[in-house]
Amino acid sequence: MPVIGQRTHLVLLAAWTLLWFAVVEPHGGFSWHYLRTGGELIYGGAGGGLNLYAHHPELQMGPVSFLVAGLFNPFPEGTGQFLAAALMSLLGLVILVLVGRSAAWHLLGTGTNHQRLRQRVLVAGLAFIPMWIEVAVRFGHLDDVLALFFTTLAVRALTRGNAALTGAFLALALDSKPTALAFLPLLLALPRRDWLRAFLWCAALVAVAWLPFFVGAPHSYAAAQFTIPVQPASPLRWLGVGAPDTPPWGRPAQAALGLALGCLAVARGRWPAVVLLGANARIALDPSVYTYYTASVLLGTLLWDTIGQRRLIPWWTWIGLLTLYVPVLTTLDDPARGLLRLGFVVVSTVYVLFRPVRDRRRGRRRSALGQESGPVPGPPPT
Repeated sequence: MPVIGQRTHLVLLAAWTLLWFAVVEPHGGFSWHYLRTGGELIYGGAGGGLNLYAHHPELQMGPVSFLVAGLFNPFPEGTGQFLAAALMSLLGLVILVLVGRSAAWHLLGTGTNHQRLRQRVLVAGLAFIPMWIEVAVRFGHLDDVLALFFTTLAVRALTRGNAALTGAFLALALDSKPTALAFLPLLLALPRRDWLRAFLWCAALVAVAWLPFFVGAPHSYAAAQFTIPVQPASPLRWLGVGAPDTPPWGRPAQAALGLALGCLAVARGRWPAVVLLGANARIALDPSVYTYYTASVLLGTLLWDTIGQRRLIPWWTWIGLLTLYVPVLTTLDDPARGLLRLGFVVVSTVYVLFRPVRDRRRGRRRSALGQESGPVPGPPPT
């Protein structure tokens, strides 16, 4: 692969993002009306405020997402949607920068070739950006965008050894989208002495965001019981679920499986796999198969390919794109697509958890859970 300048890969990824934005934006915003409605209600619209979730259980986004979405409501609807899509697209590029810097900092002391790291981020980003535009522009799911963005910031704080920020950013992810609960095992990747501080920050910010709704309007619990149809391409069909709608155990099982797999990853010293495993649990047990779900999987593969592995080619990011998104554009029938989704989940989960990974870091003491005792001093490479 040719030599890439320090900023060249970012320029190329920015151009790639603009191209996809231009193609998708004219037909985008499929789900933006949910965010626009929630943004109006949370600021005190009729039937809103603390009654938002009690009166509108179909709004499955977190309060932080609605607070941010409401900032676009003063604009005409089309203008607000366009500005939101542009901002969400930009956050995809920011995520790639954060992941690259997190990897550079985490790999200090390993003799890592940063030219190769930039190449790896570029190749992975070429697969990541189309799926990011899917969630950010085609669907306009600000909740997923913010949850993944804050999770990436948490990873950045984790690699720097900042317990308070790690807990705070994971809380903001959960305050944006409840499915971010599966990413909480990242807290366990901190040194043991920092666990309490990180958990307290996380718990406090989650309580501040969510408790007012459940205390002020107890019927808000109805939102947790909201169901959607089980699609023919859902892996649930291959797992023997014949019910027409979300089974009552579906959402709790997603959370439990994601948390369990994430804790196992940290225990085995593979914390960069936590996001991938949490996203895998979601797509394996979710009734629907919306393409924007793949963005969370590709953030997980991006983190694994750049931080958890040393290969030049980010194979798992491209495998995720080709397995989970490309079949949607083909003539494969629903059961075949469901089997591909389930196959990706099983194979990638087994791979990241059990394939031997050589840690080449020198002179860094590791805790019982596989995390270093502290960050290496010195400035992070750019």
